[in-house]
Amino acid sequence: MTRPRSYREATARRRVAGLLDAGTFTEWVGPGARATSPHLAALGAPVSFDDGVVVGEGRLAGERVVVIAQEGLFNGGAVGEVHGAKIRGAFERACAEPPRAVVFCIDSGGVRLHEANAGLLAISEIMRAQFAAQSAGIPVWALVGGACGAFGGMGIVARLCDAVVMSEEGRLGLSGPEVIETVKGVEEFDARDRALVWRVTGGKIRRTLGEATHLVEDDLTAFREAVAALLSSRQGPVPFTLETLQAAQAGLEGRAARDAAVRDGQVLWDRLGLDDAALMETAQFNRRLQELS
Repeated sequence: MTRPRSYREATARRRVAGLLDAGTFTEWVGPGARATSPHLAALGAPVSFDDGVVVGEGRLAGERVVVIAQEGLFNGGAVGEVHGAKIRGAFERACAEPPRAVVFCIDSGGVRLHEANAGLLAISEIMRAQFAAQSAGIPVWALVGGACGAFGGMGIVARLCDAVVMSEEGRLGLSGPEVIETVKGVEEFDARDRALVWRVTGGKIRRTLGEATHLVEDDLTAFREAVAALLSSRQGPVPFTLETLQAAQAGLEGRAARDAAVRDGQVLWDRLGLDDAALMETAQFNRRLQELS
């Protein structure tokens, strides 16, 4: 019996190795390039020779993919100038040499405070490059299961992806719990209340709301199998037309009206009437969600 390998506890490089077919990964701008952040160096802060993100290409279930993996252990996976440039460059390389898909392992609290405007600009450049890849017919799939989650600008990037694969331990949102508590006070949101944090931003509630498209166990193999299933389905980019955007907006308005009094994710789970196994089974969950819409 194979022992599960935690996705949450793995480093970015370990995630890449666990996702891709053995021996197929080629890294771009690796540690040997010494592409470090000039801003961190100027402040006397620690630097990383890959600036906290691994980019390259390889094969997954035999299909060529571009892979991007943020290292949450370095500055919380936060985006700076070089970090963002590597991600943008990976998307641009994908446009020049189209792969089957871009697999984006997001593990980030947002923008690096040390780099301020440079980090914010990097986020906008990532989004533009991501849209260019999707417009070229290349699907972008986010994997969210790291300790830092996907917050701030990277939370937006995740929601722009064509599929979002999460574990229950993953978290996804715009403002992180600590940010909300700092701005609005502990009475509004207690960031130390871990149960509250996961009821609001965790993978299970995001799947329940339809914001994550797949829910998997905290296991590298489970994430790999989810991406392999997406590859075998031949799923392409979600079309961004006026009609699809209007339909999405109508769905959000309907959900807001229907669930206006809901204050806890457990109510939504109970309303769906599904167990955890059904939540993880995409087709069954989508059928039930459609029945309630």
